[in-house]
Amino acid sequence: MVIMLNPFIDLYTKVLGMLSLIFDNAEYWLPIVTGFLFWELWMRYIRLRYITNIKWVMLEVKLPRQIDKTPLAMELVLNSLYQTSEGKWHEKYLVGRLKMWFSLELVSFEGAVHFFIRTPVQFKNVIEAQIYAQYSNAEVHEVPDYSRYVNYTGEDGAWSMWGTEMTLAKEDAYPIKTYVDYGLDKPGVKEEYKTDPMTAMLEFLGAINKGEQVWIQILVQPSGKRKKKPGTWFGKRDWVAEGTELVAKIINEARERSGAKEGGYVTLTKIEEKKIEAIQRSLTKYGFDCGIRAIYWAEKERFDPSNISGLVGSFRQYNSNNLNSFKPKNMTSFDYPWQDYKNIRLQGLKSTMFNAYKHRSYFYIPYRRKPFVLNTEELATVYHFPGGVAETPTFGRIDSRKAGPPPNLPI
Repeated sequence: MVIMLNPFIDLYTKVLGMLSLIFDNAEYWLPIVTGFLFWELWMRYIRLRYITNIKWVMLEVKLPRQIDKTPLAMELVLNSLYQTSEGKWHEKYLVGRLKMWFSLELVSFEGAVHFFIRTPVQFKNVIEAQIYAQYSNAEVHEVPDYSRYVNYTGEDGAWSMWGTEMTLAKEDAYPIKTYVDYGLDKPGVKEEYKTDPMTAMLEFLGAINKGEQVWIQILVQPSGKRKKKPGTWFGKRDWVAEGTELVAKIINEARERSGAKEGGYVTLTKIEEKKIEAIQRSLTKYGFDCGIRAIYWAEKERFDPSNISGLVGSFRQYNSNNLNSFKPKNMTSFDYPWQDYKNIRLQGLKSTMFNAYKHRSYFYIPYRRKPFVLNTEELATVYHFPGGVAETPTFGRIDSRKAGPPPNLPI
């Protein structure tokens, strides 16, 4: 018996010796650990206080019957959201100032489709001015937050909920299929000949029935250096550096395949050429860290599971087999019944999803997630004001056109 216990006694002795060594040297490492924990708690506290004090406004954009602008106009509007300032060092580390973020939202209330932009109040006039500059006949109104008076009370309530987040299937530098790929960058094309990828989403939102709602939010902030730089301990890189490395990787793979020498001529396939061209074109535009959430609500007796696949499928027209695509993650559902005993985990997932949506929290506490990058062209493809090609009956537009006063009025 003693012989059998010898290995455990030896292990116990070694562990005890290691613990003794650690605690004997606590005077060296304990101040460092304590300081690190204090710093983390301090930054969490001041950032949460800063976030709590931000004043937000919800802007609804009502569109005119006729829009002749291409989604390039929306790119110019989105450029106004590229607010990179985090303030001076004392504002960042003593006040908790953060890079601002915005929420672009598409919402269907029983089939009535609405465009919203949620913004900190100090950027309200800037965004309104940019929208009016590009869409002179649109109307922008400040409205109450539609989610303010809604609470998720669990599946025992009168409403059922399903939610998901979307992410990219490949590295950020690979672009999705954009409006340029659909030919919407060419002005003068008649509406009946246009193919707007956003039409499929608007048709889905317009087909939502009575007692149902769909909420979609696209949270954006300027992209920064947040990915680990290879070969370094603490170095960070941005999506532009990642894209440059991807191009080099594609060329190196082609060189190895063809046996070409370093610095020699490399033969690329058509797909490789298109990948490199798409990545390099993508890197020339502003990049935004993004997060997408979508929620389907319905009265219990009206909940239609087919709308779940319809909601996920409404992002499919942006997918490219050779480049990038959207895929769902963090869905409020499980594949197998034994993954969740009596729906305990499911209720937690749904409550977290709803509260994260309501707080528009993605980049910072309390609901921090890993973002992905879309440049202004990609973002304008997913969220822009469509022309007459979108003929969804429940998609409200302004029937009248605004006109300025005659220039010769007596004053």
